[in-house]
Amino acid sequence: MSAEKIAAEVRTEFGKGAARRLRADKKIPAVLYGHGEEPAHLALPYHVTMMALKHGGANALLELDIDGKDQLALTKAIQVDPIRRVIEHLDFIAVKRGEKVTVDVPVVVTGEAVRNTLVVTDNTTVQIEAEATHIPESIEISIEGAEAGTQLHASDLTLPKGSVLLSDGDLLLVNVTEAQAADTGEEPAAEAEGDAAEADAAE
Repeated sequence: MSAEKIAAEVRTEFGKGAARRLRADKKIPAVLYGHGEEPAHLALPYHVTMMALKHGGANALLELDIDGKDQLALTKAIQVDPIRRVIEHLDFIAVKRGEKVTVDVPVVVTGEAVRNTLVVTDNTTVQIEAEATHIPESIEISIEGAEAGTQLHASDLTLPKGSVLLSDGDLLLVNVTEAQAADTGEEPAAEAEGDAAEADAAE
């Protein structure tokens, strides 16, 4: 995962009023934590940051230019307005190149199971350890041709080189079962015909 470079401004005003003014100016308030230093309160340009997060996924890695000094920042929390669906606040963790980090990565199910099966996704993420600049956006697992009774666990994943699975290997990701026929409330035709024959014989 390559880091998107973004110019960040240091914030000197805090509180809801200051945050509203930043958003009106098309900027996102953010806080950078990590490495034993005091949290840095920042303001990031909205559009560029939003596109970088969209491209990088849940664990987007940004390279923040703070007063001329570059700092790698791993996205840890994104606060979104539930109505307008715009980013309101960001939390980052400061990381270094070569540093190992623990992240939750989405699992993407690909392919199709055989007909008349039901595919149930039990868990959509796994926790891994990876180098900060090589965090996968997602990890794929295929159910192509899977039959009823197939179960895929975290241990079945093929992880990118350098990544280590931290989730329990027995964590169930996908369960393929037989599809249940819909209950129409009608008797099967053979049973209905049998009942009719018995009724005729009794008359």
